[in-house]
Amino acid sequence: MTEHDRVIAYLNDLNMYEYIGLHNNEDIAVLTDSGYDNKKIQNAVLNRGWHFIMALKSSRGLKSEAKYAKTPKSREWDRTDCFFRNKRKVARETVRILADGPKRKRKDFRVRHTEVFLKGVGKITAVCSEIKKKKRGGCRKYIACSDLKASPRQILIAYRFRWKIEIFHKNVKMHLGFGDIATKSFSSVESHVYLVYCAYILLQSDLPGVGKDGTIPVKQHKVAGVLANRKNACIIHDLTKIGGAERYKNELKSVLA
Repeated sequence: MTEHDRVIAYLNDLNMYEYIGLHNNEDIAVLTDSGYDNKKIQNAVLNRGWHFIMALKSSRGLKSEAKYAKTPKSREWDRTDCFFRNKRKVARETVRILADGPKRKRKDFRVRHTEVFLKGVGKITAVCSEIKKKKRGGCRKYIACSDLKASPRQILIAYRFRWKIEIFHKNVKMHLGFGDIATKSFSSVESHVYLVYCAYILLQSDLPGVGKDGTIPVKQHKVAGVLANRKNACIIHDLTKIGGAERYKNELKSVLA
């Protein structure tokens, strides 16, 4: 079973009600990078009644509506990069989005978009996007969105959420030991993953004495300080009890003996 097959099986079995309760399927969008640009995955998403916003490989086949009506469905597909290169009549527009980070700078993207047919899937909105100030030939991203009502700006904002997922995985690997496991049992790996996720959620949940601001290492340092102070507070509390000092001395003697 390939990774893509596992993703399809996961999507088919996923019960969103357990995560978000009552919902409309049309409100769910699956975000992926071009590594998961696969017609079977995309169709699995559509079969659940959801939408997808996925980066396309430059070699993926596209057809304009006019060409799709006139040509056989099995051939004469244009590569995604060639499609946008040849469709110079598709107007460019500038989309401005607030960048992530404390300074909240704005980024301008040069965008072209059109409704096309995606090979093996159906009608989508295809977006060709690149940072406006980059030099010619810079990073260009091709994005497919199955929701034809979504605007180019909405598609770009939604796709940028995927980067937060990448940052999340980077943080849990660097600071919470996500990859520090050596076991042959899958159930042990699963438990380890759940514990790491729980630790991350707790660090982001505005704990007393920790707060919401700061990086994960800063929050971990604050948690360690809270635990150390709590231990000292417990010792002081025990000493203030009747006979507490004598009892504490006896415990120390038994440990040192």
